[in-house]
Amino acid sequence: MTTPSSRSYKSFLIFVGWLAGFGTCLLFFQYMSQNCSSRPFILHDQSNVAPHEKEGISSNTDPTPTTPPAAQPEKPILLLWVWPENYRWDFSDCKTFYNIDGCHLTDDRSLYNQADAVLVYHRDIKWDLSNLPPSPRPPFQRWIWLHAESPTNTKKIPGLENLFNLTLSYRHDADISVRNLLTVSKTPKKEFELPKKNKLVCWFVSNVDPSTGTGTRMKYYEELNKHVKVNVYGNMAGSRMKDEDYYPTLASCKFYLSFENSVHKDYITEKLNGPLTVGTVPVVLGPSRENYEQYAPGDSFIHVNDFPNASALAQYLLKLDKDDEAYRRYFDWRKYVSATPHLTIINQEFIPYICHACEYIGRHKEYKQAHNIYDWYFS
Repeated sequence: MTTPSSRSYKSFLIFVGWLAGFGTCLLFFQYMSQNCSSRPFILHDQSNVAPHEKEGISSNTDPTPTTPPAAQPEKPILLLWVWPENYRWDFSDCKTFYNIDGCHLTDDRSLYNQADAVLVYHRDIKWDLSNLPPSPRPPFQRWIWLHAESPTNTKKIPGLENLFNLTLSYRHDADISVRNLLTVSKTPKKEFELPKKNKLVCWFVSNVDPSTGTGTRMKYYEELNKHVKVNVYGNMAGSRMKDEDYYPTLASCKFYLSFENSVHKDYITEKLNGPLTVGTVPVVLGPSRENYEQYAPGDSFIHVNDFPNASALAQYLLKLDKDDEAYRRYFDWRKYVSATPHLTIINQEFIPYICHACEYIGRHKEYKQAHNIYDWYFS
């Protein structure tokens, strides 16, 4: 049974609780009115604000964690087994000069079992194959056969025929074909300014060993030199030209003897691109005119096969020397075609080969085989 005193006590407690609750609500509404009056409600664009700087988000207790960026796939590894001709250069040149950065290029042999591809230079392979990468190779790994010499100057090392997966060569039909092609422009360019010329015909040559196939070009040179003066540089002249003098000297010549040491399909080396780049007319001796025209405009060079003999060629060069308008027509192609600008490294032929192998490995993951490289290369 409830007594009057107990009922009064309960009523008092209810009243005190209600009063406390009312006071709390009063304080809350006062706080909100003060803050809302000083900072109106505005929806801010926080798309460019770092997550830890957004309003209401703590850098330590982020209630809405963002999805981390997707991990970048690892670049495939291309292992350079040996440096061709022991010529070393900075691998970053691939990015600097060719904008190629599609693989991890290395010469660290400890990465052999991880390497997606191994590049082997033919002329560095020992006759007993003892310096080849170890076998068995990882099942995913591809071996690349690098060779830049003509068939005339290629030794058939026994046992290599079916070892490789990919061929890397100047040949147009190689798996990885490396050519310093000229770039066609869609719009006419400004008139090309010829460098000053103080020499008529020039030739830079170091290899005069007839066993390497140079006999043909030496005979042609000797006959041509009887009818027009040829300025000779390099070991044949008694000393090797300094690298920094190569292009300035080449540019000072009206014509350059771009004579290959042997005649084979697609065997067209830097002897063509060098003079085209600096503004000198190449006089070519190599494969057919049709083959040359696959890589350069037909009116940008003179082919020895266009003349019955060296004497007729000499007379034509002397005629062009006195006819500026006719000579300049050999540069009309520059209105629509750009010459390769990589002058700083063009003397080292293996750099573009290795860089383009890196590009290939970065784009092609499929496994393949090159069956009997000799049957193909000597065909």
